[in-house]
Amino acid sequence: MTNTDNRYYQPTDIKDALQTIQKLFNTYTDAPLTPELMAYHQKLVNQLATNLLPLAQQQHDKLRITQINSMMAVMQDWLKLRLNGQVFGGKMQHFKFVSNQKAQYKRRVHKIRGNQNHRASRH
Repeated sequence: MTNTDNRYYQPTDIKDALQTIQKLFNTYTDAPLTPELMAYHQKLVNQLATNLLPLAQQQHDKLRITQINSMMAVMQDWLKLRLNGQVFGGKMQHFKFVSNQKAQYKRRVHKIRGNQNHRASRH
């Protein structure tokens, strides 16, 4: 075994490979767009399309096929947004796009019992 064998990560199955690609993708979503990053991104998308998708089709795994297609769509949308100079505003979680915006709840402050300064919120 040479040193180059230890350098590359060998996934055990399709899910493991998808999680690794998702983790790598989430590390560079906010990074400045460079030609090297675009080439690396295309390499990851090609891994999904040429290696993992045929393997999932060969195993007749419908769940993995839909997850791979979803990941490829998110990754292509990311590239389009970044090329247009827009922000991505999210990350990939469970092989789907998840927005960074938190849900906001309206809150009414309600004083309970008299004139104390302690306020309770009722949602």
